[in-house]
Amino acid sequence: MATHNNSRSTILDGRLFSEPELATRYGKTIRTLQRWRAEGYGPTYLRIGGSIFYRLEDIEVFEISVRQAGARG
Repeated sequence: MATHNNSRSTILDGRLFSEPELATRYGKTIRTLQRWRAEGYGPTYLRIGGSIFYRLEDIEVFEISVRQAGARG
């Protein structure tokens, strides 16, 4: 759950991640997240009043979908 003091992301009880918060979580730039959206890749997002937000549930679904198994040997 996002616990940052960003007022936009904490309005709904901290259940939404802003673009900067998700970029930090993934170690990516906001521009990368924008490119991913244009390509139809990445977590499902919400556009609210011109701002982009990500629900924690959608982030987790995306992360499960891209999870890779380690090599077995």
